[in-house]
Amino acid sequence: MKIPYSWLKELVPGLPVVSELEPIFAQLGLPLEGVEEVPAPPAGVLLVAVKAAEAMPGTQLTKLTLDAGEHGEKVIASGAGNAVGLPAGTMLALVSPGTELGGLTYGVRALQGVESWGMAASAKELGLGESSAGLMLFPAGTAKPGTPMRELWAADHVLDVEVTPNRADVLSALGLARDLAAFLKLELVQPPAGPQAVGEGEIRVSLPEKGIRIERDPTQKLRFGCDRFVARTVNGLRNGPAPLWMQRRVSLSGMRSIDLIVDTSNYVMLELGQPTALYDRRDVRGDQILVAFGLRQGERVRDLMGGDHEVGPEDLLILDGAQPEVSTVAEAFETAGQPRPGDTVLGIAGIMGGDHGHVRADTTDVVVEVAHFDPVLLRRTSTRLGLKTDAVYRYERGVDPLLPERAAARLVGLLGDAGGQVHPGATVVGDPEIPGRIEATGEQIRALLGMPVDTDEMRGILTRLGCVVEGEGDTLSVVPPSWRVDMAIWQDLAEEVARLHGFVHLPESLPTLRVHESNIGAEREGVARATLRRTLAGLGAQEVVTYTFTSDDEAGKARTERPGVRLRNPLTADRTGLRTALYPSLVKAAQAHAKGDRVLIFEMGRIFPASGETERVGLLMRGPLAPRTDQAGIAGDFRAFKGLVESLAGTLGASFELRQLRGDAVPAALHPGITGEVVWNGQSVGWLGALHPEIAQAFGLKGDTFLMEAALPLPGREWAFRDPSRAPAAWRDLAVITPAGVSYGEIAALLREYGGTLLESVEPFDVFTGEQIGTGNRSVAVRLVFRGDKTLTDAEVDPVMDALMGAVRAQGWNIREK
Repeated sequence: MKIPYSWLKELVPGLPVVSELEPIFAQLGLPLEGVEEVPAPPAGVLLVAVKAAEAMPGTQLTKLTLDAGEHGEKVIASGAGNAVGLPAGTMLALVSPGTELGGLTYGVRALQGVESWGMAASAKELGLGESSAGLMLFPAGTAKPGTPMRELWAADHVLDVEVTPNRADVLSALGLARDLAAFLKLELVQPPAGPQAVGEGEIRVSLPEKGIRIERDPTQKLRFGCDRFVARTVNGLRNGPAPLWMQRRVSLSGMRSIDLIVDTSNYVMLELGQPTALYDRRDVRGDQILVAFGLRQGERVRDLMGGDHEVGPEDLLILDGAQPEVSTVAEAFETAGQPRPGDTVLGIAGIMGGDHGHVRADTTDVVVEVAHFDPVLLRRTSTRLGLKTDAVYRYERGVDPLLPERAAARLVGLLGDAGGQVHPGATVVGDPEIPGRIEATGEQIRALLGMPVDTDEMRGILTRLGCVVEGEGDTLSVVPPSWRVDMAIWQDLAEEVARLHGFVHLPESLPTLRVHESNIGAEREGVARATLRRTLAGLGAQEVVTYTFTSDDEAGKARTERPGVRLRNPLTADRTGLRTALYPSLVKAAQAHAKGDRVLIFEMGRIFPASGETERVGLLMRGPLAPRTDQAGIAGDFRAFKGLVESLAGTLGASFELRQLRGDAVPAALHPGITGEVVWNGQSVGWLGALHPEIAQAFGLKGDTFLMEAALPLPGREWAFRDPSRAPAAWRDLAVITPAGVSYGEIAALLREYGGTLLESVEPFDVFTGEQIGTGNRSVAVRLVFRGDKTLTDAEVDPVMDALMGAVRAQGWNIREK
C-alpha cells in the first residue's frame, strides 16, 4: 500500500524523518518495500484560470484563453479531450515558456494559427500521476492565477508498505498512523469527523431477511451478506475537479484522480479504510435501496466500467426501489411474474458499482452508501467474476464493522465543503458483530514469548492499540477495538505485546532440542529423495519442475487417466485438473525442445489418480546420450537408456531388473514391443520403455523418446559388507534355444533357480535366429559365472551345469550344441 509521508506526518506530528522509518516499520511487522522521492513540479509550472474555451473550426484543438496572473492574459491551443467546454474559472497546470520538463524546453509555438504560450499539461506529463487522458484540472479559486504549482504541490516521499492479509486495519492512513503512534508513544491526531447524523435519512434501506449457506451445507454458518448499511444524501453539488490537496493525496497513493465525487469516495477509503459507494439520486427510484441475494441464474449485470457479468443466487447486489420491498430478488421475480430488469442493479455489493446509477458529469444529487459486507461472500463473488478492486481488497480482509457511520459523516462533510447541501439525517440498518472479550494472564504471554514483559506494560501496550483492558494483578480481560478483527484469541494479544515491546528485546538463547521418538528416522525419506536427485543430476539429467495441473485434452493425447480432481477456478483452459501421471509433463517439456539435439530430464512430483495421491519420479531421454565431439558419441537407443537406469541403481546400491511386459500389461504410454517392468530391490515400482509412436506424433515429437516412471520412495534394502572373494571365478557359456516369445528374464530366472549357491551371475552376450535352430525359435547365449570359497574344479562345476541343462530341457527348451 502506498501512502505519502506528509499525510502520516499530519496525523502523527511527532513522526521521525523518512530516513529513520524503515526499522520502525519492520519492527511493527509492516516492512517497507520501498520509499520513492517525488519532486515538486518545476518552478515554471503555473496554476492559471480559464477565461474562455473555444473549439477551433476544422481541427480537434481547443483555444484556451487563460488568466496567468502577473504574466497577463495568455492563449494556448490544446488537443486534450477535457479542454472542450471548460467552465470559466477552472484552473489548470500550465508549463510556461522556458520551462524544462521531461528533457524538453517549452516555448511559444504556433498551432493552427494560434500562438500557444507553453502547454497545458496532464498529470503524467508533470510526473505527478499515471493519467494522461486529459489536462490536470482544479476548482476555481484554488490559488491566485500565476501561482507556481510547487507552492501547493510540494515535494514528498511515498512509502510503499507491505501489508499482511490479517492486517486490514492498516490499509489506510489512519490505520498506519494509529500503529505508529502506539509504537512510538506519540500523539495521534484524528481526521475531522464530519457532520453527525440527526434524525432519519431520506433513503429507505432493506437488508436481506434470509441468509445463505455458500456450500449448501446445513452445518455451516448462515451468512447474511450485509450486517450494517448507512445511507445519507447530499444535494446541489456541482461535479468537476476535486480540490488540489485531495488530488495530490489520491495521486500519491497510487490512484487516478477522476472528479470531485469519485475522488472524495476514494479519499475516504484511503484515509479511514472504509470503501464507499455513491449513486446518482435520479436512478435511486422510490428513494429506496434493496440489498438482496438471488438474481435468477444467468441474469446479467453491467458494471460502471462497461463490463458485463453473469450473476447468480449467491451474489449480493444493491438495487433501487423499482420493485416492491422483498428479502430476495427471487421473491421479486415471483411477485412481478417476470425477471427483474438489469437496469435496477445499482452495484455488485462491495465490489463495483453498476452502469445504472453511476455518477456522471452532470450529477448534482447523490446517495451515499457506506456498508459492512461479509468478506467470504465478497471474495467468492469477486473471484468468480474476475473483479479485483481496491474496495474488495479491503472488504475480504476485514473492515471495521462499526466504521460505516463515521465514514459516511466524513464523506458527506467533504462534499458539503465542496458546495453540497448535506441532509442532516441518516438511514442506519443492521446489527454488526464486534470482537468479543479475550481472557489471558501475563504469565501465559511471557511463557509464549520467552521474554520478560511486565503485566502493567502489557496493559499499556494493549491500551495504546485501542483495547479496553480490565483485570487485576496478572489477569488481563481485553476487549479489542472494532477495527482489529484479527484479534480473537489470547495468542493474538501476545503477538501485539511482542510487536510493540520490540522483537529486538527477545533474549538470545540456544533452543532446547527435544526429539520425540516418533520423529526418529523421519528424515530418511527426505535424504533418500535428495540422494536420488543428486545422483540423477550426476548422470547428466536436468531436473524440471512442471505444473501439477493438466486438462482432459492433454490426458487424452497422452493416453492416461483423465483428471478426477477438478479446479473450481482454473487459471487457463489447459490447467483444469490435477494430473494423474507424471510422464505427460515430461513429454510436454520435451516438446518445447523438440528441435534440440539432446534432451535428458527428470522430475520428482505428485500425481492424483483415482487410486489416490502418490509421489513418483520420471525420467525422459531423447537424442544421443552423449553427443559426438572429437570422440565417438553414445547413441540414445533403448540399451543406452536402460544402461543409464542400471547405472542409477548401481550408484544407489540397489538391484535393478527389467521384466518384459506383454498384452494388456503394457502401459498405454509405451511402444508394445519396447517396454518393461522396473523391479527395484526385488519390488515392482514402475515401467520403462519407448514412448508410443502415436503419442509422440500427437505431441509433435520426431524420433525415439524413452521414458521411465517409478513410485517413490524407491524400496531400499539392508546394507551388508563382506570381503571380496579371493577365489577366481569359473566361466561357462550356455546357449538356450526357446520359442521367440520367451523373454531373457524367464531364461535367467530359471537358471538362477537351479544354479545353487555357486552361481554368482548370469549375463546375456548373444542372440541368434536362423534356420539352423528352427523357424520361430531363437538362441540366447548367456555367460554363467561360478565362484566358491576356493578355486573351483570341473568336477564341482560340471554337476551344476548338468542340473541347469536338465532344467532347461524339462522346460521344453533345447541346448544349442557346438
